[in-house]
Amino acid sequence: MTVVRTDAARAGIGLGTAIAVAISWSLHKSIVWAVIHGFFGWFYVAYFAFTRPGGLTG
Repeated sequence: MTVVRTDAARAGIGLGTAIAVAISWSLHKSIVWAVIHGFFGWFYVAYFAFTRPGGLTG
């Protein structure tokens, strides 16, 4: 089971990257911005959560 999980993680993108790309695409509709935000991954996700009304603080 652990071999399958680690192989899958190495083969694909991370969860933070996928979330960052989805958020970026929904806001900007730009592949360039999606790639840039995907590179930053969890940093962009955290930035988005902290800067939006009703983000982490409710």
